[in-house]
Amino acid sequence: MTILALIRASFAAAAATAMLWIGSPAQAGPVGQPAELVAFIGADEPFGLSRTELGAGPLLSKWLTLAHRLDDERVQLALCDGDRKRCVSPAALRLLAIVDQARARDGRARLGEINRAINLAIRPASDQVQYGEPDVWTSPLVTFGSLAGDCEDYAIAKFVALRLAGIAAQDLRIVILRDTARNEDHAVAAARLDGRWLLLDNQRMAMIQDGDARQVRPRFVIDETGISILEPAPLMAEVGRPSLAPTVPGSMSASN
Repeated sequence: MTILALIRASFAAAAATAMLWIGSPAQAGPVGQPAELVAFIGADEPFGLSRTELGAGPLLSKWLTLAHRLDDERVQLALCDGDRKRCVSPAALRLLAIVDQARARDGRARLGEINRAINLAIRPASDQVQYGEPDVWTSPLVTFGSLAGDCEDYAIAKFVALRLAGIAAQDLRIVILRDTARNEDHAVAAARLDGRWLLLDNQRMAMIQDGDARQVRPRFVIDETGISILEPAPLMAEVGRPSLAPTVPGSMSASN
């Protein structure tokens, strides 16, 4: 099942909470709200949005399956991290080498090291080419085994690497968003630093703040607690006259 079908089915499973808001183009910021409100609302979630837990659907099932693999890999990574000489996983050693470089830095430099190094380590490749399937979410050791992946594979690897580098779980997210310029879905990692969210994108070496992103519409957010729909914060209901007609995103491509 493609990401398009997964998201469509997941929206159907959570119909009461899946209505995403699109503001008036005349006053729209990067995700359809006035840009100045991104900072005003707060930074509990990227883009100043609130979250509604996704309680069912194939998108949640896909993430839970991956989460079990991540738990298994965390054990292997911890063992390799504690004893590099006995580590039998070249993929784990490659990932930990990046984590080591990040641990030697602080603040924004630590996040930037993870973003840059993983962008350089992994070459873009579609799931169809690699696995013969249209949408496969791979764990970091699988990605670092093949040294290839698409946008969600980069995001997942960064999510795990940042945690290993010492970033707190509550300050890490994976964001699935709609790239409205390319008319396709995209996944990025997000890390909170000094109260603001930075986006770690495989399409750029420089990190940007969520409020500076343009032509994107956030759809879902993932962290260690699960996956949720991103929606306007309550204050947004008082701004403009929003339309409640959701759009259904398309499939992620290898160009991501």
